[in-house]
Amino acid sequence: MRIDILTLFPQMFDGLLSCSIIGRATERGLVDIKLHDIRAYTHDKHHIVDDYPYGGGAGMVLKPEPIFEAVEGINEELGLSSASTILLSPQGRLFNQEIARKLAGCQNLILICGHYEGVDERVAEHLVSDEISIGDYLLSGGEVAAMAVVDCVVRLLPGVLGSEASLAEDSHIGSLLEYPQYTRPAIYRGWTVPEILLSGDHGEIARWRRQQSLLRTAKRRPDLMGKAVLSPEDKRLLSEAFEINL
Repeated sequence: MRIDILTLFPQMFDGLLSCSIIGRATERGLVDIKLHDIRAYTHDKHHIVDDYPYGGGAGMVLKPEPIFEAVEGINEELGLSSASTILLSPQGRLFNQEIARKLAGCQNLILICGHYEGVDERVAEHLVSDEISIGDYLLSGGEVAAMAVVDCVVRLLPGVLGSEASLAEDSHIGSLLEYPQYTRPAIYRGWTVPEILLSGDHGEIARWRRQQSLLRTAKRRPDLMGKAVLSPEDKRLLSEAFEINL
């Protein structure tokens, strides 16, 4: 997979691209991430990328010309008419695991990081294929949002994670939060690991974990529970869990 990122601050991505899972995936050739400084696509000596908004108002707006030229140049290099192009924007649809899975199926992905007061609306209307927001809050720019999208998408690519089972058990898979995790020591400051996890009974451990996942989601994210598809056994486990925790 190749991901092209348009940004005013390419240096912000140094840590993301060189460390941890994404760094290893890049080294192994599983993903190719290229950064493009939007200023490089300007044609004036001062490399101006923004201007005052028509109609007045606070802040500056990113100009359309350098963004259009950058995306068109990438598509030309790729030999494509139009790669999947995402604008990171507070006005976009809310990013989630399902969107990440769909994006992970793309061979090429272009991410545009908004900044300042916003991006000229003609970019959203005529250039991008989607707008994505990572939450109902404001950031200084789209760089942090792009990092979140890249991290979420790349870990879904085949071969990136050391264990494919990790994907199946992650939070938000199947609209449920992950069950509690413990490691050594079994007793720390008087707090003990649940006895079932030390039993060696893998069937009962799986049952406990499913029950805890259901209970945690119901308590912490009832909005997710409304989306989850629960089996009769799941409903029984959840009812039993609530009775135990009364």
